[in-house]
Amino acid sequence: MLAISALIPAMVLSMGGMDGGVPLYTNTWNIVAADIPLYIVRDIGDYANMNMVFLFGGIMVSIFIGHDYRSGYVKQLFTTHAKKRDYMMSKSIVCAFGMVCMCAAYLIAGAGAGLITGASMKVHVGSLLIAVAGKMVMSLGWASLYTFLNVVLRRHFGISIALSFFIGTGIPVIGAAALLGSGSALNLFLYGSSVNACLSSDLMTLGTCAVISIVWAVIYNALGSVVLAASDVY
Repeated sequence: MLAISALIPAMVLSMGGMDGGVPLYTNTWNIVAADIPLYIVRDIGDYANMNMVFLFGGIMVSIFIGHDYRSGYVKQLFTTHAKKRDYMMSKSIVCAFGMVCMCAAYLIAGAGAGLITGASMKVHVGSLLIAVAGKMVMSLGWASLYTFLNVVLRRHFGISIALSFFIGTGIPVIGAAALLGSGSALNLFLYGSSVNACLSSDLMTLGTCAVISIVWAVIYNALGSVVLAASDVY
């Protein structure tokens, strides 16, 4: 997954996204984040940035938890001493760490691709760092969501991977925007992970991402713990 995370920005910036001979991006840092928060995606360039890490991060979580159940590890774990709440929390934290590492790999490879292709490197450094930090912070919320989904679908490995991939594409967010509009409360809770961390970010943005990530983590870990407590160990 680290290799995939590093390959994506290099491909997007150097080879992909050509439209009539015009590159998708002329500024290196747009492969990291959009210039401004965009609650309804206008074109693929609005989403083809570091948010794609969360797509492949979802697949990582599916494989991780799916292996726990297929190998019999979970049965051994829950029949000895481990609390099911602890399982949810530990998986969320470990997977969040994995996504943070994927974000770092994406950033390093994206910067390298920008230097190689000669794309503009102009950016407000503070806003860039806050945008990256915001997306890294949101890794905990995303990991908690994916952990919950895969606990619910623990007997259906293929479906859990497909659903994680589908959610990671951002299609549900786009659909919600079309149906529910872009109210401020919905933007912050549902869209914040994908769009709040942008190249015009400030410390308030980072704080928002942190709060939303923690709220997601609390909600999805609580729901996952309830699901596990009401089910058998298989």
